[in-house]
This record gives sequence, structure tokens and C-alpha cells, in this order.
Amino acid sequence: MKRWKKLGCLGVLLAVAAVCCTGPVLLAAATAKNRTGRGGTVSAAAAGIPERMLAGYLTGAAQVTRYVSGCKGMRWQIIAGIARVESDHASGHLVGAGGDIQPVIVGPRLDGSGAGGNTTAIPDTDNGVWDNDTAFERAVGPFQFLPETFRAYGKDGNGDGVISPHNVDDAALAAAVYLCGNGRDLGNRDQLRAAIHTYNLSWAYVDDVMSGIDRYDALGSVPALPSGNVGVVIQAALAQQGQPYSWGGGGPSGPTTGKCCSPGGQDGTTVSGFDCSGLTQYAYAKAGINLPRTAAEQASAGRRIPASAGFGALVPGDLIFYGYSPTSDSTIHHHGIYLGDGKMINAPRPGKQVQIDPVIAMPDYAGGARLL
Repeated sequence: MKRWKKLGCLGVLLAVAAVCCTGPVLLAAATAKNRTGRGGTVSAAAAGIPERMLAGYLTGAAQVTRYVSGCKGMRWQIIAGIARVESDHASGHLVGAGGDIQPVIVGPRLDGSGAGGNTTAIPDTDNGVWDNDTAFERAVGPFQFLPETFRAYGKDGNGDGVISPHNVDDAALAAAVYLCGNGRDLGNRDQLRAAIHTYNLSWAYVDDVMSGIDRYDALGSVPALPSGNVGVVIQAALAQQGQPYSWGGGGPSGPTTGKCCSPGGQDGTTVSGFDCSGLTQYAYAKAGINLPRTAAEQASAGRRIPASAGFGALVPGDLIFYGYSPTSDSTIHHHGIYLGDGKMINAPRPGKQVQIDPVIAMPDYAGGARLL
């Protein structure tokens, strides 16, 4: 496979109750925290990474074993180490709620002219679709893939039906799959260095990427996120942080416009995003679980956890409910996904975005449900 060594980076080859979720009190603001894959809770700010980019790295790391079942040791720090060198986490570009990056990131033309360090001409393979060049290749996206390579490894990381190197979720998952190879153990430093070397055949590049990985690994010191489907569900929800609340919006395929109108008057038909049940439908669909549409209906899925058991009975990945009567599922008006440490991710109400909140932000806890 041809590769181009460039300066610092290379892209290798219902009724009101039928939808939710307005609460009787304002949800308190919380600083978004993300789990490290090697034991640690770290904020995007502490890592020096834009929050939406970090969410994409988390999602990519969580989903990789779907495509490379034998891969071990993949974590967001590895993906972030690559993106730091390749694009400085899309610095200077806007990252939309869905993960799309604007303006798109495109490297120098690989025409063999020597510009940017390239000396081998690489003819166009994507008809200019991703790199806007119909004559020669250009590395594309925050991970600087060559179009030919992305076509081989690209995955739909956010489930929107489009696979693009210019979307952080798709590109991060593609990078994770590429680095895993046929099933590397990336917890082994030698195998990790070898994997990075396949991304760019330069040991100086490997050292640069490793320095970033080591820095990210050093942040945080608490238990890691669950593995398996629980991690898939949580990371799918975390990747939607920043999506606007839309009354009746969202579902298994991702954000959509909703319906009219919330008790506060939001016309969901004018907003593309999620309400609380749309978000949970989307996240659990990533683990192959199809949930009914409304919060009250979802309370009957899985094993019900009574409110009387307290928050301590919840484990990460559980649904967490709020209702006017804790013993009556028909009164449930809001829910989210429990993250652990007294936090949940949810789509709170009109005017807000998908975000992390403390579970005590609402006073009428109505228990939970365990589906995994």
C-alpha cells in the first residue's frame, strides 16, 4: 500500500405523554466528564481537546471490537494521539453536533512535486468526492486518510447512514479499525508502536504520537468505562452531546425533527435533534436493542429497578426514570442513561442540548431499568 510521508502527518491508505421530556424543575449544569480507557475520568478541557472531538474518539474506541473482534487495548487516548499530530484535533475548524467538520480538512496535492514533502505522485481514486481533486489524491479529514484507505476502513461511527472522512465519529472509528489490524494487543507498547508505524512509516512520527498518548494516559485515576455493549450504549449517547433538544425528535437512526408541541410550546418540527426517549432509542440500538418510543413504554423494557432501592442500585448503562408517582410507570415524564458516579446523560428539555447532568437534578426519581 502506498503511503505518503508529509510534514508531521500522514493519512494512510403521540399525546403529551407520548413524547418526553420536560421536567418540573430546571436541570442543573454539569461539567462533562469522559472516562479514559485505562482508568481515569478526564474533562475535555483538561485534555486540551474540543469536547465534540473527544466524544468521537470515545465512540470510536468503544465500537472497534464490532469490526475487529480480536483487538485488545484500544482506548480513546490512542485515537487522540493520532488526531493530535494529524490535525491538532481539527484546530481552527468547526465541529457540528453530528460530528461533521467545516471547512473540511484537505492536505496538499500528492502530485510528486515535493510540496509538503511528497515525492511520489498518487493518482486520484475518489473522483474528487472527498478531496475536491480529480487528478491526484489529497489526505482528508482530521485523521488525514488517503481516500483509497478510508474507502477500505471507513465505518459509520454515528449511525447517520453516511460514511465520511470529514466526520469525526466515522473517521475516529476508521482509525481505530486500521490500528487494530487483524487483532493487535494495543495494550502492549511494542505492538502499539508497530501499529502507529503502519499509519506513517516514520519512527519520528511514532515517537510524536506516543508522546501525546502518554500524556492522555496520565490523566485521571478512577475505574474505566464498562466494556462490551454497555460501553457501546454509553459512548453512543456521549457522542450526541451538543445535539439540540427536539420535542418528539430522534430515534434508532439518529437525530430527526420532532412534532408540535411541547408543554412549553416548542415546535419540534423546526428542530432536528433528540428528546429523551429518542436519545435512548438511538443509544440502545447501537447494541442491537430496539426500544419503544416513549419514556413510559421504555420503563417496561428489561428488568425494572424500583425507586425504593435508591440510586445505589443502578449500574452504568441502566435507564433512569423520573415520574410524578414513583410506582406508576404511566406518570414517567423523563429519563436518561446512567453513567455512574451520580451522573446521567440525557436530552433535558426544549432549549437545551444533549448533556451530562447529576441524577439528583430532578426530585421525582422513579427507578430504573436494566437491559444489558
